[in-house]
Amino acid sequence: MARITGPVCRLCRREGEKLYLKGEKCYTKCTLERRPNPPGVHGRVRRMSEYGLQLREKQKAKRFYGVLERQFKNYFERAAKARGATGTMLMTFLERRLDNVVYRLGFASSRREARQLVVHGHFLVNSKKVDRPSYLVNPGDVIEVREKSRNLAKFKARAEALADYRPPAWLQLDESKFKGTVLRLPTREEIDAPVNERLIVELYSK
Repeated sequence: MARITGPVCRLCRREGEKLYLKGEKCYTKCTLERRPNPPGVHGRVRRMSEYGLQLREKQKAKRFYGVLERQFKNYFERAAKARGATGTMLMTFLERRLDNVVYRLGFASSRREARQLVVHGHFLVNSKKVDRPSYLVNPGDVIEVREKSRNLAKFKARAEALADYRPPAWLQLDESKFKGTVLRLPTREEIDAPVNERLIVELYSK
């Protein structure tokens, strides 16, 4: 599947706010703070139409979670059929992705890194290897780093950070065993994505 391989800081500049696509570097070397204008020769901020605002909100959500157009549309269609507010269900589906949960548990410094680790087969879900970043977790699922992967330098480096890390309330972390448990599904208030899902629902409802 195609992925954005260029400078991700341009994406933050395009949306006008931090999307935290580079993990810890977003806190220390943020390009958006030095160059807040949109990318391009002139970097002008143009007045957008209602459709433009809705489109930008969808693009922001896609970039924040690292999904492409077809995947995102599939999530929306599932959310529209699910019981509950469509926008809230959409955000819940995105938050339940395995790569996002790995990031939320602190096993990776960014969602991009989490996606790579999942694809490389470093994680087990309920004692079975899962290498699909789009895998949706459920309450009661146990996510853990594979035994033979824990000796890798990348995970040893994360071990120090995990000592002081606290995951969201809907997740439980056992940092000594590199294991996390999904206690329940997240509420909208617990999802810190800078997205106005109402605009996305309006866009797809046209």
